[in-house]
Amino acid sequence: MKSLVTGATGFLGAALARRLLERGDDVSLFQRGDSPELQAIGAIVHRGDLRDREAVRHATRGADVVFHGAAKVGTWGTPDDFDAINVRGTEHVVAACRVNGVRRLVFTSSASVVFGRDDLHGVNESAPYTEAALSDYARTKAQAERVALAACGGDLASVALRPHLVWGPGDPQLIGRLVQRVRQGSVRLVGDGQNLIDSTYIDNAVDAHILADERLAADTVCHGKPYFITNGEPLPLAQLVNSILEAGELPRVAGSVSPRVAYAVAAVAEAIHRLFRLEAEPPLTRFIVRELVASHWFDISAARRDLGYEPAVSIAVGLQRLRESFFPP
Repeated sequence: MKSLVTGATGFLGAALARRLLERGDDVSLFQRGDSPELQAIGAIVHRGDLRDREAVRHATRGADVVFHGAAKVGTWGTPDDFDAINVRGTEHVVAACRVNGVRRLVFTSSASVVFGRDDLHGVNESAPYTEAALSDYARTKAQAERVALAACGGDLASVALRPHLVWGPGDPQLIGRLVQRVRQGSVRLVGDGQNLIDSTYIDNAVDAHILADERLAADTVCHGKPYFITNGEPLPLAQLVNSILEAGELPRVAGSVSPRVAYAVAAVAEAIHRLFRLEAEPPLTRFIVRELVASHWFDISAARRDLGYEPAVSIAVGLQRLRESFFPP
């Protein structure tokens, strides 16, 4: 099997590439930088940018399946950059798949495509794309998902996965940022922290991608469809955050601020960054505030039914593995 993974410098992409190599695939990576650890175990790197149509076309030659996870992430940046990378970049991937006869496309989407101003309580894939996206990332991921799913037909089968808050040992985003801010003494809950949120342990997110590819090849049940992927264990935000911190023997988050104050602070921070054209992400954005105060958990029945997905690593086991990564023997 010849597999191409875009975005393997990211946490999920790297873990997926590693698993594909372990199962014996010929694995190529398309990204802007190198991945020395993956290259050392057999991955081939095609360096390039999603905005370069020809580079994408070259990288997909000979692939049986493309796992497209590369994207511009985060809550800050110019709308043009998000559009160029997330939307047009996905269009380039789809076009390259068709030109080069790639048979399967597994698109890594995001649960944020349905996240707007309302809480999400156990929603399933019937939930519409939000018309009130609070970030360019969410807006463009929704557009990119449409592109990937609309491509399904003829000789190309596609599916979109929506993993939510992926975490685990080595995670530089959720875990890395949280630990850094706690050590700086700059973490506070927004509200009471009792809003329920879903998360996904890294191994489960990888399992979902492997299963999606296998099911795309086996039958048409998941062709052209999106699927929420989580651990299926929604927890109050405060409980999840403090459990992660306890795994690293770090102090629990005890202080809190009101949502109204946090939203005002975020609005001011965004305004300052726009005024002075600062490229760095503000310390707080309105999208992040909304994520911190809203409930967002999802029904994964469709993934269980159509993909055979079952979260193999519980949050409890994941936290134990996280603790072991903080304090190796």
